[in-house]
Amino acid sequence: MSSYEINISTHHKIDISKTENLKKLKQDCDAFESEILNFYLKQALNSKSELFPESPGEKIYKSMYQEQLSKDLSGNFGYSKLLFDYLKKRI
Repeated sequence: MSSYEINISTHHKIDISKTENLKKLKQDCDAFESEILNFYLKQALNSKSELFPESPGEKIYKSMYQEQLSKDLSGNFGYSKLLFDYLKKRI
């Protein structure tokens, strides 16, 4: 009986570490997607208009806004899932 219990606990530890690795991989894939979205947002929101002249803090505010927006949107566009599924097969 005790050897059976040891085998179960050893198997359980392996599953936990694999699950933790997959969670970390998912977080990294979401972070990568966030960087891609940040690039797209930078290009999309880089409009200069005569109606709205640039204020002193606008560049800082825009970069902070773009960074937060890209983090909030990451994981929903499909880049992260595509990369995650590809890398998960490689593990």
